[in-house]
Amino acid sequence: MGRILSIDYGRKRVGIAVTDPSQIIANRLTTVATHTIWDFLKEYFEKEKVDEVVVGYPKQMNNEASEAVRYINPFLKKFQKVYPDMKLEILDERFTSKMAFQTMIDGGLKKKKRQDKAMVDAVSATIILQNYLEQKRNLRI
Repeated sequence: MGRILSIDYGRKRVGIAVTDPSQIIANRLTTVATHTIWDFLKEYFEKEKVDEVVVGYPKQMNNEASEAVRYINPFLKKFQKVYPDMKLEILDERFTSKMAFQTMIDGGLKKKKRQDKAMVDAVSATIILQNYLEQKRNLRI
């Protein structure tokens, strides 16, 4: 069984989280500059077995896609072209940045560390992945 990788794609940075090989626990992995995401994915897929990738897809309160999808859609299209055999899921990421920030507060991180946008992006990717894992578990019940 391979890992599940989660991506919180942004214009400047991409937050990345990954499961353990048993696909039970979501862990924050890293944040990379958006222009380096393809190199990162290539290297990561070469050294780790990944079964599927989950990408956060921002929606507005009325359930329509947010303005940010104009950056995410080209990424999704290219991903499917570069990795046609990789299972790709999209997941509503509404409120994940706010949840990430609150999680950091609840975890006792100091204000300076909470202002680190790279940390927020990686925690957001972890929340996206955890939500995905919970949805998968709920479908099995």
